[in-house]
Amino acid sequence: MSRRAAAPGVSPFGVPQRRAIHDPNESAFSRFMREQIWAPENLPGNISILTAVSVFFGGIAAIRTWGELMSFPDARRVL
Repeated sequence: MSRRAAAPGVSPFGVPQRRAIHDPNESAFSRFMREQIWAPENLPGNISILTAVSVFFGGIAAIRTWGELMSFPDARRVL
């Protein structure tokens, strides 16, 4: 038995495709956030960038907080 084709505008999985939103009152910043930050096709890359930046700054904060504990005991003495 042959399979029927999906209706126009619907993906093969039955979920409607995303349509572009064209709001004339939308600011450039909110358009950028919608199209580049929150877009589903960009989200995995954005999350990995956010994770890397968080680990980087978390490492800096940890070294500034507990970095003295990692030094040799004699290194704190002034000769």
